[in-house]
Amino acid sequence: MNHIDPDAPILTIAAAAELAKMHPQTLRQYDRMGLVRPSRTIGQSRRYTLRNVTQLVEVAKLSSEGVSLVAIKRILDLENYVVDMKIRVRELEKLVEELSQK
Repeated sequence: MNHIDPDAPILTIAAAAELAKMHPQTLRQYDRMGLVRPSRTIGQSRRYTLRNVTQLVEVAKLSSEGVSLVAIKRILDLENYVVDMKIRVRELEKLVEELSQK
């Protein structure tokens, strides 16, 4: 079975906007504000991941519930931190396993 990496920067701004049901200009604004930051190509074109699209949908949902964009940025920053820490924990668990087998 093929595994699609949710962090692979594969989507253009038009494709990401369509998936998130937003206007591309909204994605540009969110990028400028630091809410959802896509990767950039060598030519500086934005490339979104599936995780970015999920975040865009979450931003829209929270915004429609009355959460300010400043608060949404803080929420996303904390969620990104948790994802990074989970990756780090997995790396450390793997290292502990390797060291315990020696």
